[in-house]
Amino acid sequence: MFYVYVLFCADHKLYIGFSEDLKRRIDEHQKGRVISTKHRRPLQLIYYECYCNGQDAKAREVYLKSGGGHREFKKQNKNELKRLGYQCL
Repeated sequence: MFYVYVLFCADHKLYIGFSEDLKRRIDEHQKGRVISTKHRRPLQLIYYECYCNGQDAKAREVYLKSGGGHREFKKQNKNELKRLGYQCL
């Protein structure tokens, strides 16, 4: 399986990633083994999607990182993001 996931970081920003092993990847983030989130801990997994095809998952990650995808994600998850204290709604 392939996963696209969103983390809420201590700096109140979002991190969007892709992995074949979601549990392992989240553990790497939490332990500071991922350079892009090492100094943004603690992190909270707030969303993920599962795909059978890696190309589909990668395309979804790229889309969510784009302006339109980021806006769509924030719109769909507005209440949870507000609860977490996300500033950029």
